[in-house]
Amino acid sequence: MKHPWFTKLAALAAVVLLLLFGLGLIEDVVQDRQHYRSMTAQSVASSLAGPQTLMGPLIHSACVESWDVETGKGDERRSEERRREFLLTAMPEQLQLKSGAAMEERARGLHKVNTYKLKTHIQAQWAPLTSLQPQTTVKGSRMQCGTPILMLGVGDARGIRTAQLTLDGQTLALKPGTFHPQYSRGLHATLPESVLGATDGLAATLDLELVGTERLSIVPLGSNTEVQLSSGWPHPSFTGRFLPSEREVRDDGFTAQWRLSSLATTAQQDIVQGRPVCLASSDDDEQAAITTPGGGCADSFSVAFVDPVNPYSLSRRATKYGVLFIALTFVAVGLFELMGGGPHAPPLRGSLPPEGAAFSSWGGPAMKSLRVHPVQYLLVGSALCSFFLLLLSLSEHLPFGAAYAMAASACVLLLGYYASHMLGSVRRGLPFGAGMALLYGLLYVLLQLEQTALVVGALALFAVLALVMVLTRQVNWYGLTAPRSAATAPQSP
Repeated sequence: MKHPWFTKLAALAAVVLLLLFGLGLIEDVVQDRQHYRSMTAQSVASSLAGPQTLMGPLIHSACVESWDVETGKGDERRSEERRREFLLTAMPEQLQLKSGAAMEERARGLHKVNTYKLKTHIQAQWAPLTSLQPQTTVKGSRMQCGTPILMLGVGDARGIRTAQLTLDGQTLALKPGTFHPQYSRGLHATLPESVLGATDGLAATLDLELVGTERLSIVPLGSNTEVQLSSGWPHPSFTGRFLPSEREVRDDGFTAQWRLSSLATTAQQDIVQGRPVCLASSDDDEQAAITTPGGGCADSFSVAFVDPVNPYSLSRRATKYGVLFIALTFVAVGLFELMGGGPHAPPLRGSLPPEGAAFSSWGGPAMKSLRVHPVQYLLVGSALCSFFLLLLSLSEHLPFGAAYAMAASACVLLLGYYASHMLGSVRRGLPFGAGMALLYGLLYVLLQLEQTALVVGALALFAVLALVMVLTRQVNWYGLTAPRSAATAPQSP
């Protein structure tokens, strides 16, 4: 064979393609397990309550305006009644929510889901309810409005445990539903007609106990809204249209505070226009929390009680480095094969074998004494792929750090042992195993980093590239790729 290196490169390319196919299958397994975890969250939500959204309280009144219209002429002249149905809404001037969320973990088989029990104290104040006074649009029309209703919209009403409403010092009975045409989930109380003439406005307090799953969203409906939220969960994720004005995240929990003005949000106008209240799902999509989506979402903010060491998300991130793992390991094996053939150095740049010496005795140890078969490359790559499957399976039963340490240790020991025989000596196998341990350690660091993972990975790759260039700076690549028959032909006397 005139060009053994070209043949070997073709074989290695086939090995790499086969390993990439295996990595793809492992990624599919990770996605399937992640999908099962999402189904578990949906199962818990269907049995308990889903992600919750609080909207309100607000006051509304359904009105009907009717008038008569003459149609036809002469004997066909008729009088027809026309109607206009509309809803009047009064938003609170001041809205304060003080909430505390106690976390509780629910499990379905191997999968765990974060649920919470929210205890919130809501204070709302209204100016005189002039916005509930209907205005006629047709001269001589008749106006009829229903009883004013105070409502609180809730994302999943099944999560309501207890609720108590006090209006101007008087306790009112709460009933399910809201009687709102767009936001039907929640609870309501019927107000006396006398509130429409109150010159001092209204003041209401609402104590609510609510359970939910993984996420809580709030719609800031007050002209001035202040929300205080505390929880024993140390890993909150703040999302939505507004981040907290103040927050403190500790090892034993967090506290957050939002202060918003109606000048900074269109939430009031959004609700009047009937826009849906949306919240972000675990897949960063948007789904309706109170009503059916359509035409944009109302302003809201939320906090997600996320698990930062979710084994499936971390395993998925780890598999994305699988190609890099294989490439760096194959480069290391290639360097050992090229440089580690014994006391002889590889052919230097511009050098030729001494007269009377065969090429194999000059640079041969690099190509003959230490030759790694493509099947051996395949076995090494398979061990690398098995790490990601081990990591996934172990992390479902153990903390992610312990699972990673066990999977990485097993692979490092296996690769170090095999490299000692593949490379011809323990002296070469030990540094190979140490390099693999360093590579697994770097991957673990990258998995723990989010904001700086790219820069750390880029610097590490640059360092590896620099090392390879330094080690191979004097290699005569033309000599390595020369036809073997010409290189090993005996010299004429």
